[in-house]
Amino acid sequence: MAWNDEENARQQARREERARREEEEQKRRKLEVAEKQARKMKAFLEEKEKEVLQLQEEAKNFITPENLEARIEECLDNPQNYNFAIDKDGRIVKRTVLS
Repeated sequence: MAWNDEENARQQARREERARREEEEQKRRKLEVAEKQARKMKAFLEEKEKEVLQLQEEAKNFITPENLEARIEECLDNPQNYNFAIDKDGRIVKRTVLS
């Protein structure tokens, strides 16, 4: 009977050790998942912040009712001619004269 009690105690100690290791492994995995999620969120926020800054920079060139007259004058002062032909290499072959 004493041997059986010793064996039961030994088996109980092994079970407790295995449960402790599994619990530590589970905590470690949860921590890794949380860290990975935090990194993803940080990268996402950085990308969105960069996108917002880019949109703010682009918004400086928007035509608004306040700057409409100035933009019209600027376009009239600097006419652009987009009527031209290009070859396969992208060079301008023929351009019409602005009237």
